[in-house]
Parts: sequence; structure tokens; C-alpha cells
Amino acid sequence: MIDKKELITVVEKALEGTKMFLVDITVSHDNIIDVQLDSIDSITIDDCISVNNAVHEAFDQDIEDYELTVGSYSLTEPFKVLKQYEKNLGGEVEVLTRDGKKLKGTLYIANAEEFTITVPTKTKIEGKKRPEMVDVEHTFKYDEIKYTKNILQF
Repeated sequence: MIDKKELITVVEKALEGTKMFLVDITVSHDNIIDVQLDSIDSITIDDCISVNNAVHEAFDQDIEDYELTVGSYSLTEPFKVLKQYEKNLGGEVEVLTRDGKKLKGTLYIANAEEFTITVPTKTKIEGKKRPEMVDVEHTFKYDEIKYTKNILQF
């Protein structure tokens, strides 16, 4: 069976000097490997082939007997790594908290410990007759949420 840590090292080395980053690697008990990449820009088929070739060079398929898929991470899937939060700063996201509350807003800040979104909220402002829309900040630690994902608008 292929060692996942070795595989991660090989993939990360193949990504050095590019704008791509590793999102996830899964290795099933029967050596089916799925490598998911993302990028600050875009990912081409040639990029995936390059990573695919690096894995094939590091692990002999005849000896290890594995099946390999290298692809880009889906835009509609929840974020898994900090670089995805950083990449999407200023974008519209949906957050589902562990207590079941769903918020939609703009990803404002992201660091290793937490992230902040701004959510347009009707708020009564002192001295005004009617409530107005105000951006309210909501900050979450990563373990307080079930997921964060992009909101695609067309």
C-alpha cells in the first residue's frame, strides 16, 4: 500500500514554483488514489498531467498496483484548506455552523485560527425611522463550522 505521507511529499514537490496547491489526497484500502488540486489562477489538463507524471515517477505502478486520479477541486465543494479561504477573500460564501445556522456573506478575513464574513443585515439605527442594511461581521473558528463554500452567481 502506498504511504500517504510520501505521496503528499511527492505532490507538494511537484507543485513547488506554481500557483497550485494541494487540497486533499485520499488513498483507499485497495490503492485507489485521488489527488485534488486548486490554484490561485486556474488549473489546466497539462498541470494535472504534470502532477500525475511526478507520482508515476515516484511510485512504480507495477509494484504498488495503484489507480491514480489527479484533478481540480470543485468550485461547489466546501473549503478544506486555508489557501482556499485566502484565494476567495472578497467572494460570496455560505457558512453552515455546527449548531445549524446558515449564513451568506462576503469572506472578509482568513488566517490560521479563524475567518470573518460580513453579512448584510437589517438593523435599526438610532435616530432613523426604518431599519437599514448594515454589514455585520461574524467571526468563526474553523472547528465551529460544518462547512464554508462558494456561492456561484450567474
